[in-house]
Amino acid sequence: MNFDSNLPIYIQIMDLIKRQVITGDLKEGDKLPSVREIATQLKVNPNTIQRSYQELERENLVYTQRGMGTFVTEDKQLVKELKVNIAKNIINNFLDDMKAIGYSPHEILDLISNRVREGK
Repeated sequence: MNFDSNLPIYIQIMDLIKRQVITGDLKEGDKLPSVREIATQLKVNPNTIQRSYQELERENLVYTQRGMGTFVTEDKQLVKELKVNIAKNIINNFLDDMKAIGYSPHEILDLISNRVREGK
């Protein structure tokens, strides 16, 4: 994984896990890799992974069972809400960027409509 130097690594790891959950790569109830395993895989300090897991647990996206590991929530509604919130953030960032380069709301809608019609 290539990390962005403008954003803390633990947040980028959280975002990676969140995307895996909403895309179904990680399903409700799935066990996450161990802290050491993912730290080795991503070549980061295990404390960074631990912090990501703790923050995800604070958001109720994962839960830890002592001696068993960390698991994805089984709350389907929470996962749906996460997906909607991520989509809203993507849209907001896109709209802000488009407005910053001079596009009007109407022009943005036209561009999106054309792209959707093209099916790409």
